[in-house]
Amino acid sequence: MNLPVFSIITVTRNAAQVLEQTILSVMNQTYGHIEYIIIDGASHDGTTSIIRQYESEISYWVSESDTGLYDAMNKGLQAATGSYVWFLNAGDVLKHHGIVAQLAEIAMQNDFPDILYGETDLMNQQGHVFAERRLKTPKNLSWKSFKMGMLVCHQAFIVKRSIAPAYDLHYLFSADFDWCIRSLKEATTVCNTKVRLLNYLYEGLTTANRKKSLQERYAIMCKYYGTFATTILHGWFAMRYYWAKLTNKVI
Repeated sequence: MNLPVFSIITVTRNAAQVLEQTILSVMNQTYGHIEYIIIDGASHDGTTSIIRQYESEISYWVSESDTGLYDAMNKGLQAATGSYVWFLNAGDVLKHHGIVAQLAEIAMQNDFPDILYGETDLMNQQGHVFAERRLKTPKNLSWKSFKMGMLVCHQAFIVKRSIAPAYDLHYLFSADFDWCIRSLKEATTVCNTKVRLLNYLYEGLTTANRKKSLQERYAIMCKYYGTFATTILHGWFAMRYYWAKLTNKVI
């Protein structure tokens, strides 16, 4: 049986303080069939010096200007040649050294599903895990699941490269939400790995970006699920949000 190749893609810009931990978490994997790609947005803080330090372990990297986060992600998709694409942000770390090997085994046991997904833990800047992600992954995931919000973290959502669409550059803050839905609409088989895949560096969102992101997400949901249903659901989202704040859960 052919072993799956995972194209792990890190998009970064001026992330010199946190990039190395991400690179090391990929380099130290026990699984040998990994294509590691770094797309840097013309950083000027020493990021490229860190990349060059580990250049021999990186399959492909580039540092050049782009039009934004999702333009850089599209560059990563274009550079990828593996069986699956997996986006890992600068600062995020894979859960342990054997996690990709574990994921490969799950993929093979399930006849190479179109999408694999799992759980995410939140990590602070000191590298300490302090919470599980508030929204839990559903037992069974479909494109309709996302009417309840971003139920799966983008970095815990691994897509077969052959069905992965380009990110829609009309969206500046929520193209990943749209991308997950479109990937699921293309997928025939989806596998819940039931595994904690990574530690996500939680930095929070600025109020301005959060508002714009939610506005885009609302428009995306209206496109796929209808305006009436989306408006009703947002009443529930508001209650869910304020309950989380009241109970001191991470938003």
